[in-house]
Amino acid sequence: MSELKHILISAYRDEMIAFLNSHPEYFEEAIALALSDDQPYSWRSAWLLFNCMEENDGRVRKHIKRIIQTLPERKDGHQRELLKILLRMELGETHEALLFDICVSIWEQPGKSPSVRSTAFRFIVNMAEKYPELSNEITGLTQNWYLDTLSPGVKRSIQRMVRHSAAGRQ
Repeated sequence: MSELKHILISAYRDEMIAFLNSHPEYFEEAIALALSDDQPYSWRSAWLLFNCMEENDGRVRKHIKRIIQTLPERKDGHQRELLKILLRMELGETHEALLFDICVSIWEQPGKSPSVRSTAFRFIVNMAEKYPELSNEITGLTQNWYLDTLSPGVKRSIQRMVRHSAAGRQ
């Protein structure tokens, strides 16, 4: 077992972050683990990357396409952590389009975890703010049947995102 894997299953949150920050040589291994389906290391590694990366991190940039391609194949918690990484990156139009479609697909599955759905919805809203022609999508995606399975707190969060987005378009 690698030192990184050992840290991922035996250390507390702050210890994991301190380890990766002080051992940048493990960053590529963390990315490889985050892209794999080697649980419980994969989702934890994605979580760790999110907590140790910078906005638009150059070390992550070269892996954007693989992260997007991997997303549909992963379980909810892992998807959420990978989405959070992508939300911190500047994406090109091709990657934005691919990720938008994946996020809509995630959002449209009411049986999925509310946390991954709301993270996917955050990306959808970001794209609608960037590309106003997508704003009509937001209305269709916030029909009651998409919101009914969400907790009251997540529902309020989604409604705030929609209000904030609408206010920004006016």
